[in-house]
Amino acid sequence: MNVKGLARDAVLTAVALGIFVVELQLPALTPIPGVKLGLANIVTVVAMFTLGWADAAGILLCRLVLGSFFAGNMMALLYSAAGGTLAFLTLLLLRRVLAENQLWVASVFAAMAHNLGQVLVAAAVTATPSIFVYLPVLLVSGIITGLLTGLAAQYTVSRVGRHLRK
Repeated sequence: MNVKGLARDAVLTAVALGIFVVELQLPALTPIPGVKLGLANIVTVVAMFTLGWADAAGILLCRLVLGSFFAGNMMALLYSAAGGTLAFLTLLLLRRVLAENQLWVASVFAAMAHNLGQVLVAAAVTATPSIFVYLPVLLVSGIITGLLTGLAAQYTVSRVGRHLRK
């Protein structure tokens, strides 16, 4: 990677981290734990569809690690890493079959995969398989939030995607 690409990825990581920190300050959307907008994922989706998997992976990894430090909750890193990995793999697969103007669809599936990853970790950590009862609620929230973040990512790519690729 050249210096320009490294600087671009650093700026995108900072943007994602800034969005993450601001979102931490917002009141909970619902009384259901774990439901949040996931606005920092906009940057991951944009990076995946404009820069490719390697840049997107680096941006995501940095955001996950630094976000856990900033949030002061290292246990959250385990949940975020599992959800982020499944969401990333989903984006990677869908990127190959969806056109750039359909990236909002990939975002919806990635959000649902993220929620699945978090429930899998919660079931493993707590040794409570009954936690999967909670999965349908999280999947519905993933559809809604994934659609919102996906539309935002779609708009961002349509407006600045060509500048990121340079």
